Amino acid sequence: MTKEELRKVYIQKRNSLSDTQYLDLNDELCRVFFKSIDLTVIKILHSFLPIQKNKEPDTMMILKQIRERYHDVRLSLPRVNDTTQLLESVFLETSTVLKNNNWGIPEPQNGQLTDPKKIDMVLVPMLIFDKRGHRVGYGKGFYDRFLTTTRADCKRVGICLFDPVDRIDDIMGFDESLDQCITPAGSYKF
Repeated sequence: MTKEELRKVYIQKRNSLSDTQYLDLNDELCRVFFKSIDLTVIKILHSFLPIQKNKEPDTMMILKQIRERYHDVRLSLPRVNDTTQLLESVFLETSTVLKNNNWGIPEPQNGQLTDPKKIDMVLVPMLIFDKRGHRVGYGKGFYDRFLTTTRADCKRVGICLFDPVDRIDDIMGFDESLDQCITPAGSYKF
């Protein structure tokens, strides 16, 4: 299937989840994340924040546990630069103010920018992924462009509520792939 076809299917699948199913999937996703990811080697972790109304994976659960258990890991959050229309990363601090942007994504309104070259791991949003480590997002390319600014050894970890499809048919040269993907059912390495 193409990205556009998969986008339609998986938006519908997420929208059809009951509140209980959504909560259960996120609980399991969080459990699998901490079972599968070694955070002891991570100094800076960039993570997306979920659009709750779209039933995106709830990374807030993961970030809360990281803050409680891994004091050496600095967290960084995305925001779209209005001038460049590029994703930038901002350190999460106790003083950070979050405000929903035009798409309903919580973004930091203040804080110190994070140098992408210093990020050790990026939690990447998606609708679905394939067994080769390619992903389907909303089609704006924000994360594809952002990932090109990180180091070659920066770990790219997708976070998804569903297991992979066999193949995404229309992968392009600018589509950035993942190193690993976490789902409620398990961890996939590429």
